[in-house]
Amino acid sequence: MNLFDLAGSGSGTAPLAGTVCSRKACRAEAEWQLLWNNPKIHTPERRKSWLACAEHKAWLEDYLQTRGLWKETVGMNVPGEVG
Repeated sequence: MNLFDLAGSGSGTAPLAGTVCSRKACRAEAEWQLLWNNPKIHTPERRKSWLACAEHKAWLEDYLQTRGLWKETVGMNVPGEVG
């Protein structure tokens, strides 16, 4: 048994830490960075990042847009602030 088996991926391998979709219980590899900030607590130039797989990209964008937090969505190969 290895640590990846404990994570429940089922295949014995898992995407690198920090590259999985941010949607609760999703373990798919992220393809998108959803950049956002909360204007009540972040400076305007600050960008936080959620990661999204293809299946959950629209759901996560809608969640952030509904709350007025979403700024832009970029591919994983585009440098961005994660965290």
